[in-house]
Amino acid sequence: MKKYLSLVLFAHSIFALPFAIIGFFLALQTTEHSFDWKKLLLMLVCMVTARNAAMAFNRYLDRDIDAKNPRTATRDIPAGKISAKNALMFTIINCAVFIAATYFINSLCFYLSPIALFVVLFYSYTKRFTPLCHLVLGVGLGLAPIGAYLVVTNQFDIVPVFYGIAVMCWSGGFDIIYALQDEEFDRTNGLNSIPAYFGAKKALRISEFLHVLSFLFVLLPVFYMPVGWFYYAGLAFYGGLLIYQHRIVSPTDLSRVDRAFMTTNGIASVVFAGFYLLDVLFM
Repeated sequence: MKKYLSLVLFAHSIFALPFAIIGFFLALQTTEHSFDWKKLLLMLVCMVTARNAAMAFNRYLDRDIDAKNPRTATRDIPAGKISAKNALMFTIINCAVFIAATYFINSLCFYLSPIALFVVLFYSYTKRFTPLCHLVLGVGLGLAPIGAYLVVTNQFDIVPVFYGIAVMCWSGGFDIIYALQDEEFDRTNGLNSIPAYFGAKKALRISEFLHVLSFLFVLLPVFYMPVGWFYYAGLAFYGGLLIYQHRIVSPTDLSRVDRAFMTTNGIASVVFAGFYLLDVLFM
């Protein structure tokens, strides 16, 4: 189990999961639906299994690329800790559990489950033909608040879509920062990424633009639902951490990319979700 948790970098679930929780409680806050432990647990199962499938499939598909890259050569498959066959089987099992979980939620989630899996799995191919791969990753993560809202309501609404776009821009922006580490490797090996296509300086400007959009889409819900000062405090914290990660990374200094990628963004999502829940509780 420890090996498989390492394969899928389970700790990185912290990125989208807080926004899924926001989507779940948004539905309870803005509709007449009541809290249901079963739906919450099934939503968490869907979140974990979809992400497990996406990450394991990415590691399976990129195993030869990872073996060539000194930064990724120690990953589980090229290092021989897990076989490619077992990684693929792990992907299939998680996909099956995901679809089974949606069956017990509602019909809409069940019918949409293959589409959701297609999006999160298809990302792994995109670096082979488009520098927009970062946004495809963002779309996959951005499904989290929308899907969680559907778990409760079985219908779409504009506000969870705002959060979905915010997550898409946020995660696409920080994935560009993360990809700065492989700029030369990607360019040499014919792989596509924003840094490889535009260079580090322009890539950081694009990342900044995406993060500005992310902040704006997190702000938009205040015009569609009542919020209190906890929400605005969360907004300020979220925006501050977006600015901070761009202050600690530059085209000539990538030594703090890991801090910008994992620590800062993990804190941003968890704290913003925490302030959102406090706002719901005390409104």
